Amino acid sequence: MIKTALKTSLPILFGFVPLGIAFGLLFQELNYPWYFASLMGIVVYAGAAQFMAIGLLAAGVGLFEMAMSTFLLNSRHMFYGIAFLESFGNWNLRKLYMIFGLTDETYALMTSINVPKGFNKKKYFFFITLFAQIYWVLGCTIGALSSEILSFNTEGMEFAATALFVVLLIEQWIMVKRLLPFMIGFIASFIALMFFIDHMLIVAIIISIGSILIFRLVNKSHYE
Repeated sequence: MIKTALKTSLPILFGFVPLGIAFGLLFQELNYPWYFASLMGIVVYAGAAQFMAIGLLAAGVGLFEMAMSTFLLNSRHMFYGIAFLESFGNWNLRKLYMIFGLTDETYALMTSINVPKGFNKKKYFFFITLFAQIYWVLGCTIGALSSEILSFNTEGMEFAATALFVVLLIEQWIMVKRLLPFMIGFIASFIALMFFIDHMLIVAIIISIGSILIFRLVNKSHYE
C-alpha cells in the first residue's frame, strides 16, 4: 500500500518540491535560520499562506492580522473537507492530521483516483497526505539551505503549480467524463476573475457549489 500511495502521489512531488524551493529561497531573505522554513512547512503547511507570510513578516504585521489573513485565504478548505468527512474515518489523530494536511492538490488527487481493491481507503488517503507534506517540507528545506550557498532566480517557478493543476484536471476528466462540472467551474472562475479578482478563489468555489446545488434541485424536481 505504501509503495502504491507513493507512486500515486508523484504528481504532487513534481509540483510541491519546486514551489517549496522557491518559498525557502524567498523566506531566507528575511534572515531567519534556515530551519524556520522547514518548520513552517511542518506546522503551517499552506503554500499560498506561507508565501503571503513572507510579505507580512517583512512588513511587520501583527500576529492577529496574520492569523486572520491566513484563515480567510484558506477558508476554501472548509468546502473541501465536507467531501471527506466519512472517507477520513473515525475521529482520531489520523483523521485530525488528514484534515490538517488537506490541500488543493491532495483534494484534487484523492477525488480523481480509484482506491486499489483490497486497500484500506482511510490508510491509503493517509499515506498520500503524508507523502504530499513530506514533498513540501523537502522543497522548503532545499530552498532554505540553497540560499546560503548560491543565488537563484525564482522567476517562473510559480508555473509548477499551474502545470500540476493541469495534470490533476486531466485526471479528473478521465475519472468523471462529464462536461457539466468542468463548464460550471470554468464559468464560475471567469465571473470571479472579472468581478471579484481580490477574492477570486473563494467566490468561484461559492458560485460553483451554488450552481451544482441548483442543477441537482432542478433535476430532482424534474424526475418527481
